[in-house]
Amino acid sequence: MQDDTLQEQTQNLVQELRRGMIVLAVLSQLHDEQYGYSLMKLLEDQGMQVDQGTLYPLLRRLEEQKLLESNWRMETSRPRRYYFLSAQGREVLKEMTIEWSKIRNTVDELLANEKENDK
Repeated sequence: MQDDTLQEQTQNLVQELRRGMIVLAVLSQLHDEQYGYSLMKLLEDQGMQVDQGTLYPLLRRLEEQKLLESNWRMETSRPRRYYFLSAQGREVLKEMTIEWSKIRNTVDELLANEKENDK
């Protein structure tokens, strides 16, 4: 039973970690226009699973925050909404990328130190 609790706790923490990175991941893939499903597949192909129930509300929120712009197109039998970075979104992505690098480097150092302590 304790293993199940530990596994559940770990899964919850991993979900939290992923949730914190999803905005950066999404913004990083919208230099070129993407519609929701194509963006979801693009992220998935690169190893990041994002379900529709997370992605579509996030896209709408980022557009409300003026980080994304969108337009509707009728290229197939049904209209699709294509999203792309706004000028503000490009600036935010740039700043988030810098911050991500700092965080990643710090955490890598912390984990390397922990590994050394385990020896």
